[in-house]
Amino acid sequence: MRKRLIILVCLLVAAGALGGVGAAVWHRSSAPAPTQASGPPPVPVVAAKVTGHDVPIYLRGVGTVIAYNNVVVRSQITGQITQIAFTQGQTVKKDDLLAQIDPRPFQAQLDQATANRDRDQAQLGNAQANLGRYTQLLTKGFATQQLVDTQKAQLAQLQAMVKSDEAVIENAQVNLAYTRLTAPIDGVTGIRQIDEGNVIHPTDATGLVTLTQIQPISLFFTLPETTLSAIQQEMAKGKVKVMAYSQDDKTKLDEGELLLIDNQIIQTTGTIRLRATFPNAQRSLWPGELVNVRLLLKTQPDGLTVAAGAVQQGPNGPYVYVMGGDQTVQMRPVTVGQISDGQALIDKGLTANETVIVDGQYKLQPGTHVQVLTGQAADQVDLQSAVQKAIP
Repeated sequence: MRKRLIILVCLLVAAGALGGVGAAVWHRSSAPAPTQASGPPPVPVVAAKVTGHDVPIYLRGVGTVIAYNNVVVRSQITGQITQIAFTQGQTVKKDDLLAQIDPRPFQAQLDQATANRDRDQAQLGNAQANLGRYTQLLTKGFATQQLVDTQKAQLAQLQAMVKSDEAVIENAQVNLAYTRLTAPIDGVTGIRQIDEGNVIHPTDATGLVTLTQIQPISLFFTLPETTLSAIQQEMAKGKVKVMAYSQDDKTKLDEGELLLIDNQIIQTTGTIRLRATFPNAQRSLWPGELVNVRLLLKTQPDGLTVAAGAVQQGPNGPYVYVMGGDQTVQMRPVTVGQISDGQALIDKGLTANETVIVDGQYKLQPGTHVQVLTGQAADQVDLQSAVQKAIP
């Protein structure tokens, strides 16, 4: 009896196990099959239209700012400085007093020269009177011809002495005027090279101070010699604009005009040297400063432009991704005329109002389906693109 009970329990356990397996099989067979993916998801990108408008064509170079005039103020006489009439870095006008040299020795020389002239003029007057008397006596036979001739010679000598005295006076007046060191031009003073109380000499190499004219101001820059003919043609038509930008090429410092083309080509570098002048009203340009230069050669009407980020470089040259109406992209080679202020001028390869990809290209291939993002989503794509490009 006990043996039968054990067999019955085993049969029940086996039946339960078979039931569980059957239920699992039924559940799997009745569950719906997973849906097969229809394709990869679209790639998020930022896109923009190709626009047509008048595009300025620039020639770009690097230049150095040079003072329009640069003068070392030197003394033309030797004397002690009794007054400094300017502060370092001060803007001065022409003929403003910069320093005063002790005038007393030069005033004394002028007074002496004046006295000598007055003495000689008195003697000259007396000699003229004597000549008149001797001439009358000669006509009456009471004086000899020799006496008259001698008086004429003395008169001529005194006249020459008076002229010499006047020249000495003029020289003394000039030296006295030189005791006032004045500004020869409008400009900005530099570092003072001599202090009050010291003796200044004409031979001092550094002089009193360097005076620099910065309004207007000059700029020297170079361009390839191949641009010479085009620049000459534009100069023949009228003024040629030149813009000066900061070294990072983001800030426009001033706008001026081309003044001249140097008369020789620099053969070692194959470049031409040019000079432009700027009003520098805001004093954004400073002598010795290194700046980027843009020479406006011409304006191209109805030029096609896209964001510079749309242009990619491939083994066969530059290209862009153009988006079609089905939201897929195709690679198209282009010819770039110039890139300026974040915009690329396209000479060949695109037409107006076409849509090109300006960011997110690193995930694209010809035929890729894309999703165009705008607003905050587009900004996030910009950031991701920048990070991706920064990863080596």
